[in-house]
Amino acid sequence: MADQTAWRIASSNGWWSAFGKKRGRNGKKPAPAIHDDLCTVTDENGRIRHEFTATGPNQLWLTDITEHKTGEGKLYRCAIKDVFGNKVVGYSIDSRMKSSLAVRALENAVAMRGVIVGRVVRSDRGPQCRSRKFLRTLTRHRLAGSMRRVASCGDNAAMESFFALLQKMSSTANPGPPANSCESRS
Repeated sequence: MADQTAWRIASSNGWWSAFGKKRGRNGKKPAPAIHDDLCTVTDENGRIRHEFTATGPNQLWLTDITEHKTGEGKLYRCAIKDVFGNKVVGYSIDSRMKSSLAVRALENAVAMRGVIVGRVVRSDRGPQCRSRKFLRTLTRHRLAGSMRRVASCGDNAAMESFFALLQKMSSTANPGPPANSCESRS
C-alpha cells in the first residue's frame, strides 16, 4: 500500500502513529479572551509591545498556576505577584486544579493588600482564570482583568521564573523526581 493511502485511511478513522502524531491544537481553536489585553503599548514606530512595569505597588498583578509532583501525587499552586515589588501577594495550594484555586489566591491577595480598586490582574487563558467564579471575584473587588495572547510565552516570564525558583528550592530541600511547571492552555 502506498504511504498516502495508509495516511488517508488512518486519518479518516482518527488513527495516529505513536511516533508520528502531530502534537498541538488537534483542530481546536484557542478560547476567546474574557478580558482585554491592558498591558499593550504602541511605540513610536507603530509596533505593539507589552510592558510589565508599575510605578507603585498594587498597580499590576500577574497570576499563574503551576504543578508540582510529590510522593503523594500532584500539587497545584496558584500565585499572584505584584510587579512593582516583585513579591508574591497571594497564593493558594490544592490537590486539584479548579477555578476555586485561582479564586482563593485572588481573595488572599486582596486580603493582604486591602483596598486595590481599579488595579490590573494579568492572567493566561486557562479555564480557571476564565471561570465565572474568577470573573465574579474580579468584579466584586473592582479589579480589571487582562488576558495574555495565545502562545505568548514571554508574557509569563516573571511568573515562570518565580515558579522555577520555587521548584528548585523545594527539590533541594526534598530530593526526588524533577518537578515540571505547566500552564493550562486552551
